[in-house]
Amino acid sequence: MKELLKHIIFDQREKDISQMIERDIDISLVNSPEVLVISGIRRCGKSVLLQQIRSQQTEQDYYMNFDDERLINFKVDDFQTLYEAFIELFGEQKTFYFDEIQNIPGWERFVRRLHDSGCKVFVTGSNANMLSRELGTHLTGRYCQIELYPFSFPEFLKIKEVYPQQKDFYTTTGKSILKRYFDEYVKTGGFPRYIKDPNTNYLSTLYENIIYKDVVTRNKLNGERELLEMVYYLASNATKRFSYTSLAKTIGIKHTETVKNYLEYLENTYLLFQVMKFDWSVKKQMNNQKKVYFIDNAIIGKVGFNATDIIGQLLENLVFIEIKRQRKDVYYHDDGIECDFIMRVNGHIVSACQVTRSMKDEKTRQREINGLVSALNAYNLTEGMVLTDDETEEITIDNKKIHIIPIWRWLLKDSVTIPLT
Repeated sequence: MKELLKHIIFDQREKDISQMIERDIDISLVNSPEVLVISGIRRCGKSVLLQQIRSQQTEQDYYMNFDDERLINFKVDDFQTLYEAFIELFGEQKTFYFDEIQNIPGWERFVRRLHDSGCKVFVTGSNANMLSRELGTHLTGRYCQIELYPFSFPEFLKIKEVYPQQKDFYTTTGKSILKRYFDEYVKTGGFPRYIKDPNTNYLSTLYENIIYKDVVTRNKLNGERELLEMVYYLASNATKRFSYTSLAKTIGIKHTETVKNYLEYLENTYLLFQVMKFDWSVKKQMNNQKKVYFIDNAIIGKVGFNATDIIGQLLENLVFIEIKRQRKDVYYHDDGIECDFIMRVNGHIVSACQVTRSMKDEKTRQREINGLVSALNAYNLTEGMVLTDDETEEITIDNKKIHIIPIWRWLLKDSVTIPLT
């Protein structure tokens, strides 16, 4: 085993990062003495981020990617052998990088031992539940976490070598260029490799790996037909409401508990997210209809049946992911009138927003404004947003200020110093 590990260590050691895009992360976490956990869906850039962090550090280190078929028989007891192989090759070092470590059951005990002996450890993983369960059990108080998503719009622009300046938000040429790239981003999404080469075969392989490796195999499911049909239905109805009972009936699943389990398995891979209707009663939250959103718009386009124009759904899904990226808790509001998103931070409702392609139709305008005002009143907020494809306006209703903002401008608000309107 030790000789095999040495071969793998050398095979994996060199990584060209010259063409890699720098990610927008909290760099202070990198310098923390705690274990740094980077989690997220397959192919969102976790391994690349790990290599970027490595390249910026001055000390020597140890690196191992466990998503390697040669390590299929690697067990927790082999960590000691791996440690010995590292020392024999590179001497005693204090920094460890472990990629896709959740593939090895019991990994957290070894990482804890390293941390408690004064080592700095970086790990990545693509299963939310597995990571949180193991971290909570054995690494409580010893780790900090970065949840990584596919590329944001500012990161997408970096790949395209577009670097917005303040003047671009005011000139006709600048705005038209940014809007053109935004329209592409809405459909292409943020998976780094797919942005560079939008080949649908890549999306198919990614989706199949998530379903078969991360859901079916990991959870020891007997058949995948019901699971595939459920994802197909949800992707075709992204941003829409559903109940476990209605979903079970539509797919032909006998027990609603099976639907709940499937959704949990899918959420653990970061493929999709359930959003609950906000209520101060947690029991009512659990019993109300949910809404479903996907990690990336390209997945919706690839997996779902999209016979009609779905730009409105893609815009809403994109906004949801950006809110998640901001580490806010997300709910929808409905007291007879719906508001797409309300955001909660540290137990407090801090903002509300609607998402619509356009406000030009009077019925749509009234629906969006009424839903937003309903949420603002319900949570004692003084202002809110309606995010649109490309419309700007400010209005005041019942002493509530409503900002109507293009989504592309809202997405760039933190990367360039500009007013939102």
